[in-house]
Amino acid sequence: MMKPWINPSLLAIVGEGLFSRLSFGLVSFALPLYARHLGLSLSEVGILVALNRAVALALKPLMGWVADRFGLKRTLVAAISLRSLVSLFFGFASAPWELFAIRSAHGLSISLRDPSVNALIAEHGGEKSVASAFAWYQTARTVAGSVSVAFAGILLTVTASNYPLVFFVAFVLSVLPLLVVTRYVKEQTDASHALGNSGSSSQPLVLGNAVETPASAVQDRPKILPVVGLGFLIAGTADMLHGLFPVLATEYAGLSEAQAGIVYAVSTLVTIFSGPIFGWLSDNVSRKLVLMVRGVANILSSLLYVVAPTFVGVVVAKTVDDMGKAAFRPAWGALMAQISSFDKRNRARTMSWMSMGEDAGAVVAPVLAGFLWSTGGITVLMGARILLAIVTELYAVSISRSAEPGKLRPDPLAREDKVLSAEEE
Repeated sequence: MMKPWINPSLLAIVGEGLFSRLSFGLVSFALPLYARHLGLSLSEVGILVALNRAVALALKPLMGWVADRFGLKRTLVAAISLRSLVSLFFGFASAPWELFAIRSAHGLSISLRDPSVNALIAEHGGEKSVASAFAWYQTARTVAGSVSVAFAGILLTVTASNYPLVFFVAFVLSVLPLLVVTRYVKEQTDASHALGNSGSSSQPLVLGNAVETPASAVQDRPKILPVVGLGFLIAGTADMLHGLFPVLATEYAGLSEAQAGIVYAVSTLVTIFSGPIFGWLSDNVSRKLVLMVRGVANILSSLLYVVAPTFVGVVVAKTVDDMGKAAFRPAWGALMAQISSFDKRNRARTMSWMSMGEDAGAVVAPVLAGFLWSTGGITVLMGARILLAIVTELYAVSISRSAEPGKLRPDPLAREDKVLSAEEE
């Protein structure tokens, strides 16, 4: 039976990304500025921004196991619910220590959400179009995030920087993704349950007309550690300015809060088209080429921030930077989906390990950026960002040769995992 052209579950997952970023984008923009309002230094703001990823980094392997054992949809609903409470709690926070505590709770929600949503996209995206599925999901998140931060900047300007109001609006909007996921997302429940797995992502691998059991597929599972390192490097370059951009735009470039919000909205126009295009290129042309775009965009945007700290310069730099992120996500998502397909019984857990590389980069990068900026200035920060981008591209080229389809190498730890899986059953 032919599959419908539109997958309702995949469409609902994309909708979750859209509505979630529409909600939490308000928090992402307002939180660093609110932290500065409460007296935190640039280095402390960097630590605050990275704290949620640090918590997620520590908890993801466990939460990936939870998602596999208790269901991807159920775990995603729990993550969205917790993140909604995070927005609400920020509205009542009035001391720096409260910001750090709530940010830690946000990290827990990330550790629940990322493995489950990535596994759901991999399941519903299709083998030949999974990069495009990740691209549409990321495009929805980026578009909603840009619109959200633009609205946050305008809302802060109109209300004379009423930060609790922004957080409360984010909480109200967070109900939308919860409704979408609860109502429309379905998990694939087929022959996998006959194999004794309680998770929904454990369906057997179909290779041509033959069905291969997960135990035999695990024998051919590729090495994960090099891919984790790639995620660390790419996320590190991408997230060095994450959370610090509102401060860069307002304190370094002299933009108003409203102008800083508009910068996000302008960059969205390019992201709307570039994300799906890069997804198609990754599926049909070259994943390696798409991954390289991230590094080139990193270098160009870093140079622009230094030589053109004006409204127009910041707009162009942010647009180039976001275009690079739009290229990275579909190629990286397809790579995660490909590797995790070797052991679908533990798909969320495998993705949690690869996603940990991203989180580690997201933890280290903002802290390093805050330190470099406060000690050496913006030129030193951007110079380090350019150097890191070059190193990342060199590593990506070397690892992509072994990560191309058909060239994946067996993991020497696979036999041990196979034994453990047998014991679990």
